[in-house]
Amino acid sequence: MKQKIFSIMYAGAAIFMAVMIITFPQEVLKASQRGLDVWANVVFPSLLPFFIVAELLIAFGVVHFIGVLCEPIMRPLFNVPGVGGFVWTMGMASGYPAGAKFTARLRQEKELSRTEAERLVSFTNASNPLFIIGAVSIGFFHDHKLGILLAITHYVSNFIVGLCMRFYKHKERHSDHPSSFSFSKAIRALHQARIKEKRTIGKVLGDSVKHSIQTLLLIGGFIITFSVITEILREVQIAQIISSGIAVFLNLFQLPSDMALPLFSGLFEITIGANEISQADNSILIQAIVVSVILAFNGFSVQAQVASILAETDIRFAPYFFARLLHGMFAGILAWILYRPIYQGSLSKDTVISVWAEPSISNIQSIYVLFEQSGFIMTLAALFIYLILLVKPKH
Repeated sequence: MKQKIFSIMYAGAAIFMAVMIITFPQEVLKASQRGLDVWANVVFPSLLPFFIVAELLIAFGVVHFIGVLCEPIMRPLFNVPGVGGFVWTMGMASGYPAGAKFTARLRQEKELSRTEAERLVSFTNASNPLFIIGAVSIGFFHDHKLGILLAITHYVSNFIVGLCMRFYKHKERHSDHPSSFSFSKAIRALHQARIKEKRTIGKVLGDSVKHSIQTLLLIGGFIITFSVITEILREVQIAQIISSGIAVFLNLFQLPSDMALPLFSGLFEITIGANEISQADNSILIQAIVVSVILAFNGFSVQAQVASILAETDIRFAPYFFARLLHGMFAGILAWILYRPIYQGSLSKDTVISVWAEPSISNIQSIYVLFEQSGFIMTLAALFIYLILLVKPKH
């Protein structure tokens, strides 16, 4: 009986979507174009290099090298193997859902146990600096100082989530203990991993490109789909009804109720929500808190991407979702605590942080502008190469 109910629910949702697409063709088209624009101009060109390089690092044993070196740090802090250091750094640098992809990849390689993978994915699937500073802070708010506050809040709260999730199934002991730092042992691990790789360099490179683009095509589909879903929910007034309930929740924390609808949009798709929050008539502090929450929550669009990637393994989605709730709570609290010392105080023109941060922000802004101007061309070129790689084996 339960399965029949689910079948009816799934069929009903699909029929509802189909009817709404027919009913609101113009709105759906604009939402699809908005999602495609974000994916083709920013997401695809910014993530593709990281995905390809990560595949090469795994194939050539560099991940094993990093794993041995990071074991004395990652095991005591997060209760995961040293290879988690690779996933953590790559996840922060490239942004979501890279952490989930790399975790799933290492789980498939048997480098992580199921529990370790669930711990690792809970705190490695973060936003990247390009999106936080380039797209959100500079692109939407036109305020680079806000970018530093959001970035610090996002990564510090993510670190705290990692510390909390180390206690997830803590009674499940691992046979290995943290080893001492050993560069020679790391070199041996790299060499052994490379010897086990039987593919030629050309094959490894081709597979890296194909697997990376396949993942990015999946990500693009989710971005467009959730952009359309968000627009449909607005058109049929469901978003407004749910937002009224969110407004009651916001009032409990003395937050303005007019942030409910932007928050609702952000819970589905981060980019849309952040843009709407930047246009709301509220203080920077309120906007910073709400944006920090949706960045940490990841949005249902990113969560669906993660769920799809994890479905290829035995890694469960529930711990990741629980970690997103923790991340959102910690991020909102930290944004409130750090707003005065970081945004109002420490970022005046004559401080050390400003001198350090200005060049970095300028570089991130330049990269973001580059993606906006030529990202679509880069995406088309990569897809053309992908088609060549797909057709080539048939000859």
